[in-house]
Amino acid sequence: MNKKVYQQINETLYEEVLDNGLKVFLLPKADFHKTYGLFSTNYGSVDNHFGYQPDELTQVPDGIAHFLEHKLFEKEDGDVFQKFGQQGASANAFTSFTKTSYLFSATDQIKQNLLTLLDFVQAPYFTEETVEKEKGIIGQEIQMYDDDPNWQQFFGIIKNLYPKHPLHIDIAGTVASIADITAEDLYLCYNTFYHPSNMVLFIVGNIDPEETMAWIKENQKEKVFPEAKEIIRQYPTETIADIRPESRMEMPVMRPKGVLGIKGAMDKLPTEGRELLRFKNALNLLFQMLFGTTSANYLRLYDDGTIDDTFGFEVNLDRGFYFADFSGDSETPQDMLAEVEKILLRAAEDPEINQENLDLLKKKMLGKYFQSLNSLEFIANQFTQSLFGDTTLFDLPEVIQSITLADVKAAGASFIDPTSFSRFYMYPSESNTPIG
Repeated sequence: MNKKVYQQINETLYEEVLDNGLKVFLLPKADFHKTYGLFSTNYGSVDNHFGYQPDELTQVPDGIAHFLEHKLFEKEDGDVFQKFGQQGASANAFTSFTKTSYLFSATDQIKQNLLTLLDFVQAPYFTEETVEKEKGIIGQEIQMYDDDPNWQQFFGIIKNLYPKHPLHIDIAGTVASIADITAEDLYLCYNTFYHPSNMVLFIVGNIDPEETMAWIKENQKEKVFPEAKEIIRQYPTETIADIRPESRMEMPVMRPKGVLGIKGAMDKLPTEGRELLRFKNALNLLFQMLFGTTSANYLRLYDDGTIDDTFGFEVNLDRGFYFADFSGDSETPQDMLAEVEKILLRAAEDPEINQENLDLLKKKMLGKYFQSLNSLEFIANQFTQSLFGDTTLFDLPEVIQSITLADVKAAGASFIDPTSFSRFYMYPSESNTPIG
């Protein structure tokens, strides 16, 4: 078991790759009563076309990764949630574009809960009857998100930026797509993506690392897994020409909404993990200087009524894609997005991009980071993103401190390209009762 000490944040991380390929990370925190476990597979909603040979790829229905997440909790002898509850633990799971994760948190019976987490994720049980039953449940969940204006706004801009890529499809799929899912499909996806070599186990809390690793190894030795194979994932090819410049929809909302999206070019990204993390944070710092709540641009637009306190931005960078979105409610969403575009295109000359602001925002970012280390959930969820190679969440302070004003300007120059812009608008529908 390897041990790595992070002096600046006073953390010690233990890690080991087991014989079956499972990556295990243990972070003891003696001052905490709670222990949090996260078992994650490198498999999400975008991974719907895959296989082991280039000429033998399979395409499965949209939403299957999320469907599989739901079904793993149901076993022949009952519901796993009940077992966790009887052991004094709370359990949950979530599916993203690129990951599916299962978790528990508990203050005692840590060994039992850890083994339950490993055992239920590594023992699939699907039948056609239980699959059919689940379709109705997930169908209701999909319809709930269909009625959520913010969710629809988010996917509205993604559909503009990625019209061919499965990224633009709701993580849960559609009512039509999940209707095609079979037990055989679930087993195919499970056997492909839930091999230990494609998974990460992270345990953080009041644990003894040697003892905890012994529990995990003993559990895994009792199980037989096939030989690991390299997974081929295929995605549609897209170019800047495929971006939809603008679209709109109506929903029962009180005020119009607007979002400006920018699609990043993957071939312009740094390839080394640490540099990629620096790039992402440099871009975030740039947008904080341009649009943060204390920036001159934000205050001007807020004072003249172009934006309100719903305005914000987000940088999304993950396996195979990255984009940014700037969104908010506004009586004049076209004017709002025109102002945002103008500020972005003049970023290189913006007086807000200066050393004093950068130093202040870096301190603010570091302060928020250190505060977040009090959350075991945050640590586990962020650490297991595994997007930056050997550079981890715990390297972030050094990465942030190393970012220069030149880095920030270079990140903006690389990313802000007007040919990669898209707008999405949402307007109140006349025939429906407004939400909110």
